Amino acid sequence: MPRPTAAQLAYGSCTVIFSTLAMLLLSQTSSGAGIALIAVAALVLGLLVALTVPTPKARVVALRRPAHLVTEDAPAPAPVPERAAS
Repeated sequence: MPRPTAAQLAYGSCTVIFSTLAMLLLSQTSSGAGIALIAVAALVLGLLVALTVPTPKARVVALRRPAHLVTEDAPAPAPVPERAAS
């Protein structure tokens, strides 16, 4: 599994913190079970947000030869003879 990027860590952490605060303030719960349920829900939400942040794509660079080096009637390279197994 690849390492998370800085953006994924930042978005996931902010989501966990702000969603926990919002759910605790809106629900006004004071029981341990309610707080634990809100904390787990916030962690799951933060994980989902972190996983959906787009990751940077690997850049593919096409290499081309300069036009003056490309010749149409260049000979094919000679095959390399195989070595006999000893």
